Amino acid sequence: MMKNQTTISSVLLISLSDNQKISYVLFIIFLLIYLMTFLTNFLIILLVLTCAHLHTPMYFFLGNLAFLDMSYSSVTAPRMLRHLATQHWSISFPECIAQMFFVIYFGCCEVYLLSSMSYDRYVAICRPLHYSPICRPLHYSRVMSWGTCTQMVSLVWSYGLLAPIIYTLCLRRLTFCGPNFIQNFFCDLPHLLQISCSDTSINVLVLIVGGGLLSVAAFVATFYPYVRIFSTVFKIRTSDGKRKAFSTCTSHLTVVFIFYASVTFIYFVPNTSNLLTLNQVVTVIYALITPLLNPLIYSLRNKDLKVALRRTLHIDGTRRCT
Repeated sequence: MMKNQTTISSVLLISLSDNQKISYVLFIIFLLIYLMTFLTNFLIILLVLTCAHLHTPMYFFLGNLAFLDMSYSSVTAPRMLRHLATQHWSISFPECIAQMFFVIYFGCCEVYLLSSMSYDRYVAICRPLHYSPICRPLHYSRVMSWGTCTQMVSLVWSYGLLAPIIYTLCLRRLTFCGPNFIQNFFCDLPHLLQISCSDTSINVLVLIVGGGLLSVAAFVATFYPYVRIFSTVFKIRTSDGKRKAFSTCTSHLTVVFIFYASVTFIYFVPNTSNLLTLNQVVTVIYALITPLLNPLIYSLRNKDLKVALRRTLHIDGTRRCT
């Protein structure tokens, strides 16, 4: 493998605003969003850990999703807030590579985790009773046991490392000699490839093949269970039964659509000058707003989380979260 011959020491990120007053306003807005993101996701993790009635597979996955949202937001938001406050939109090249690594890592983990959550909903609704090889019925709680859930989450966090490691190693064969300006407010792989003065055809091929396979596999693994779920729910005769079945899926399905819509626009829509502003807006939504929306979507539509929060705050008079 060719040794990296990088000559640039820093990367200049795109400025969200050249007006200092507007930058300060954006700083306050994004700081509040980041603090709310951190606090709401931390609260969900705390409730899942401390409330006994939330010790189920669905909330175990939700706690991991909250931790992922906290982590992803912390990779991009603090650096962006610093840039807005100082009006210096530069980042050292090693820090840029590190940021790119964790952006890809947490993004891949979220893709895998959303797929795992889809499977959990499929088992709960379509296969409440599984049958073992000796034809003994196995309840949902045994199929989705703590051992199974722990293994699934371990695979999520482990397999998430595969793509960023491969992409980072492939960058070592490239030379970066300028220009050092990228059209984004954080470092991401496609933008880094654009500022390389080497032949990036192999890297682009790896990105397209690897990203394409990952996207297709994750898309099928996430949405195919919902095809089966909808087929099962439509067979339920009572409207109340259908409503209860759908209520367990709507929050997750909403999060999935927001995530995939943002990713599709950012990575698959051509980044032309006409769409530059819109791309920046969608990128901000993906990096900052979505990690905040996820806990709000789950908490506002989830009765168990509302009850757990009231009990934790002692609003309903109970002293224990059980």
